[in-house]
This record gives sequence, C-alpha cells and structure tokens, in this order.
Amino acid sequence: MTQTPLNPGDSPLVREALSSVVSRETAPQKTMAASGDSAGARDGDWPRPPKTRIFTVANQKGGVGKTTTSVNLAAALSMHGQRVLVVDLDPQGNASTALSIEHRGDVPDMYKVLVEDVSLEEVVKEVPDMPNLYCAPATIDLAGAEIELVSMVAREARLQRALASYTVIDFDYVFIDCPPSLGLLTVNALMAANELLVPIQCEYYALEGLGQLLRNVDLVRAHLNPALDLSTILMTMYDGRTRLASQVAEEVRSHFGDTVLKTLIPRSVRVSEAPSYGQSVMTYDPGSSGAMAYMDAAREMAYRGAAV
Repeated sequence: MTQTPLNPGDSPLVREALSSVVSRETAPQKTMAASGDSAGARDGDWPRPPKTRIFTVANQKGGVGKTTTSVNLAAALSMHGQRVLVVDLDPQGNASTALSIEHRGDVPDMYKVLVEDVSLEEVVKEVPDMPNLYCAPATIDLAGAEIELVSMVAREARLQRALASYTVIDFDYVFIDCPPSLGLLTVNALMAANELLVPIQCEYYALEGLGQLLRNVDLVRAHLNPALDLSTILMTMYDGRTRLASQVAEEVRSHFGDTVLKTLIPRSVRVSEAPSYGQSVMTYDPGSSGAMAYMDAAREMAYRGAAV
C-alpha cells in the first residue's frame, strides 16, 4: 500500500501560517544587482553598503540555524573586505564559541552592556585570525537579563543606545544573534536593527511559528521601530533528497518573493563540526558544500545592499 507524500502546500497548518503573514510583507522587494550573479564576483572585495546594515537574526523556533547563519555570513563578508560585528544575545553563547571568543567567568559581555551600562567598546573583541571580524560575547549571566530589564526605563532601547554610541570602528554589517524566544532580548534586537533576517528550516514544522514572529515584528514596527524591514529570508538545512524540503522552499518563495535569498543552505556535517574547533565553516573547511553555500548567500546579500 503506497502513501501519498505529504504536500506542505495542502496542509491547513502551513497555509494558516503563511496566510497570516503574507499580507504583512507586501512592500516592493529589492532585487539583486546583475553583477552579483557573475562568477567573477566571488573573488576580491565586495561592494560596501552606503550605511551600516544592522541585521537581527531571529526565529523563536530553536534549531533553525540562527547562530550558524550569523557566524558564517559574518565570516564570509569579512573575508571580502567588509567590517563586521557579531552581537551575541543568546545566553548560551554559541556564536561566541564559534568565533573563539572567551565568554566564561568575569569576561565583559552583553549582559553588562544591557544591564550595567558598560560601553560596547569594553566588550567588543576582534576574532582571532579573522581581520575585520569582531564579536560582542554573551555569558550565562545574560539569562537573567530578561527579568532585570523589566523594571528599567526604556528597556527595549538598551541595545540600540549602546550601538549608537559605539564609534570606535565604522562597521559595514552588524549581525545580532537572538535566543530562540520572543522576550526582551529579542525585542531589544528588533529595536536596534534596520533589517530582519529570518532563517527558516526546510521542514514541515519550521513554518508553525512564522505567523507569531511576524505579528511581533508588526508590534515592534507600530510602537518602537517603524524602520524595521523584513529584508532577508534564508532557507537552511535543505535536503535535496526529500520532496518535502523542495515543497517548503517553493511555498516560502511563492509568498515572500525576492525577500528569500536564491541560495539554499544544505545540511552539512562540516557546518556542525566547525564550532567545536572555535571556527566558522568558512575557515574550518572552505571547500565544503556548507561553506560555499554561505559564501554565495553572503555575496548575494552584499550585492543586494549595494543596489539599494
């Protein structure tokens, strides 16, 4: 007895998730500059954006590749002449680990920035052996920040103020890696950014929380940060052997158009291994499928930004 393969497009759950957000993102989409599609664009320095692009990398679903995406896009951009900062807002500190930045003990971290008003200048560290790449680490202390921020004045704008007052390095890109929740840390990140990057896993359950995420983004736009733009969706953990992965990717593309990067990030053992060596996959195994895919995604983002 044969079973009809599950088509996510026919699923009420997926349809509901997508229909609840598609109407919210109807602004004209940006297209990638033609030069970004050329093979020659892989080498040399990529065009710098006219102003700092601050990305919040958010999705309240865990395990979709937020940290992996933040770290590897940042590394790829820094390798092509961009000055990049990764802000680790996840108490687990995985982005700090992947970039080989100390984040245990009494290290100045993002908790001190958000709660104790320590300047970012005291916290930001240069990533070893990666010129142009910097990281503001997170320690486990950040887990208590959600509660401590509640009673503070302008609690949603603490990160925005910290970034605005940091003038030591003129960054081209800032990636804010968020925890898998929609709490005050993520709200701070959404308040501080001008662009939102959403990694979506190419699996059935990945779309479940998309509606709630976009509703929260609408609230942030309405009350805190009207300039926030859902500019980039990246499909991660793509397995070309499964029909479901391609169907999920097609559904997302049909609803969000050019907001979705053309590049798909495949499942890759090397991507998973790299953090255990304190590296991004870009330096751990540059020839792997995961590294090449993240390089293509970063290049696509760089040329889109230059075309704005």
